[in-house]
Amino acid sequence: MAQTIYGLCTLTSLACAWMLLTSYRRNGVRLLFWSGLCFIGMSVNNVLLVLDKLVFLQVDLLPLRLASALAALLLLLYGLIYENK
Repeated sequence: MAQTIYGLCTLTSLACAWMLLTSYRRNGVRLLFWSGLCFIGMSVNNVLLVLDKLVFLQVDLLPLRLASALAALLLLLYGLIYENK
């Protein structure tokens, strides 16, 4: 059951990133770009979660997962603070 949930979370993050970046390409609103990059980072985080919990059981990937989540949120924070449009 966990595999299904992890997979669905990853697919949902990728779908959100795709929709946000597609909308950015159409409208040119910079916040959509930063949000799309954030969701790409969250997708990476979800892939690392799958690898951590289901594939590499002996290796702790928590520091990588936390770093990817931090990078994703910092991208969104940068977009929220420094984009004025």
